[in-house]
Amino acid sequence: MWSDNETTVDYLNFGVVADACAKLLQQAKGTPISVGISGGWGVGKTSLVRMIEMRLKNADTPGKNTYVVVTFNPWLYQDFEGARSALLQLVGDEVLRLAAADETLLKKARKVLKRINLLRLAQLGGDAAATLYTGVPVGSIGAAIMKVGGFFELGDKDNADDVGSANDDEDKADKEKSDGLLKSAEPVSLPSEIQAFRDALEELLEELKVTLVVFVDDLDRCLPKTAISTLESIRLLLFLKRSAFVIAADNEFIKGSVRVHFDGTGISGEIETNYFDKLIQVPLHVPRLGTNEAKAYLALLLMERAHADGIFDEQKFDTAKKAIPERLQTSWRGDAVSTEFLQALAGLDNAPMVALMELAEGLAPLLTTSSVKANPRLMKRFLNTVYLRSALAEPQGIKLDIPALAKWHLVERCNEPLANALAALVTSGADGRVPALHAAEAVAKDPAQPLPELFKSSDESFAREWLQLKPDFGEVDLRPLLHLSRDTATREFGADNMTAEGRKLRDALAVATDSNVPLTDAIKAVDAIQAGMAMSRAWQIRSGKRTWRMAEDVVSLIEPCKVYPELGAQAAAHLSEAPVSGVRAGIIPRLYEQGWARPILDGWDENSLLDGAAKRAIQVARKKVK
Repeated sequence: MWSDNETTVDYLNFGVVADACAKLLQQAKGTPISVGISGGWGVGKTSLVRMIEMRLKNADTPGKNTYVVVTFNPWLYQDFEGARSALLQLVGDEVLRLAAADETLLKKARKVLKRINLLRLAQLGGDAAATLYTGVPVGSIGAAIMKVGGFFELGDKDNADDVGSANDDEDKADKEKSDGLLKSAEPVSLPSEIQAFRDALEELLEELKVTLVVFVDDLDRCLPKTAISTLESIRLLLFLKRSAFVIAADNEFIKGSVRVHFDGTGISGEIETNYFDKLIQVPLHVPRLGTNEAKAYLALLLMERAHADGIFDEQKFDTAKKAIPERLQTSWRGDAVSTEFLQALAGLDNAPMVALMELAEGLAPLLTTSSVKANPRLMKRFLNTVYLRSALAEPQGIKLDIPALAKWHLVERCNEPLANALAALVTSGADGRVPALHAAEAVAKDPAQPLPELFKSSDESFAREWLQLKPDFGEVDLRPLLHLSRDTATREFGADNMTAEGRKLRDALAVATDSNVPLTDAIKAVDAIQAGMAMSRAWQIRSGKRTWRMAEDVVSLIEPCKVYPELGAQAAAHLSEAPVSGVRAGIIPRLYEQGWARPILDGWDENSLLDGAAKRAIQVARKKVK
């Protein structure tokens, strides 16, 4: 299984973007800089941030500059502690750690931490803020703050474990001097405290020869209040010398949070854009993935799993991890990640790997154009489902390869109406095979050949590409696939699900040549579910005798739908199996009277393979119902 965690292993050619961003931070040479990495959920923002961090760690210049990376995830603090306070504390703890080796710097770091604690108290509001602003205890909370001020490192006294002793002349002088911290009966000027904090932190970073890089991640997972609180805290630290911020968030989410924050103020919509723009100097978007990148990503994921399963050796996998991103870098020249390229890396003598690379080739365009939109997180989840079903198959005596499982899950994930229609045909059939699927696969490769009506109902372009994926399903018992897909839908198989009345109706429909009262009574004797099962199984039983020339061929579809109109979609799916070139006029009038059948017959009318007399019959029938 593939986890949803970030990674520094570059499967998406993000390395060039990480290189550019890291170089930009280095070229700043201590000048304050803020970078915004924008992209939707699951596109790889966090992985890109980790790659930037790795490159910065390799760019240290001993004695001149060290990049110290602090990662802040406000989502973790939501509902537990204010994100603003948490970020300030995280920075304070880090500078304290950095200064630990130098007594003088450690003392300065502690003073920075004191100011942070004061600002955190000010953010509490109410009695706490009033106490700080006036210097007089206000309420029980204010009295408690003044009483335990030493615990918060506030007041006249330095910490007991400050560097040096109370007898140290320098310490005494420091204590007598006002350093802007809270003193009894002395109000606090918050703007002055903020500026004093910024000055102290900037001075300390300069003496430490450190560039503090703060990565803010998962901001777009937070509630709007937390997101805005985090951005407000960033302002306290932003644009300090030797500081850099890299903020990973979806721009659209930030705009939404700003909109919520300023709701009711009458501020124009431009504030949504301007607010973030004032914080971010360099906007950087995570590269969008196309079919080529999606194919490369899927191929590397499949290689990774094959290596873990012992069917792909480590040396070849290492070669592929290097060669595929390099090919992506030159894709602008037309160097596509082709099937031949992937199979050569996998080894042409390794049949399972060749099949997996063909799978990556087939999945990529469909996962790019469908609702998945080549989202890396969604592609990993897609493969996780496929491999989970593979693990469930063996204990149940089911033998299915990964390409077959992936092909079925693809239609489930990306074209649910088609998946449901096919599932209905599978569960209603005697052996789990779908003749319409076989016919569709035979014509799918030829754009001039129309697909059966079943595959035109939703997304015909998707259906045509899906039908061409290996393996073919047309002559395969699909019940095992449906059985393993019970995590997405309820599946029922076999005649055991039918009641005695249902089986009686099935047998009556299988021999019926016209409507009659006993047949109608038999349909009414069961519910819609049993009637649908009986209809489908009778249809399957008569498949070998059906001529597509006479009305009696479709009685088993028409009669149940008269009693239960909701069965129309299921009946239409069966009717779509018709070999259009074999349909004759005699079947048309009775069918066109059924509303559920008209869209299919109208499609036949546009098909050049339909017999001329049948076309005229459709046109006549159409006029009668208007």
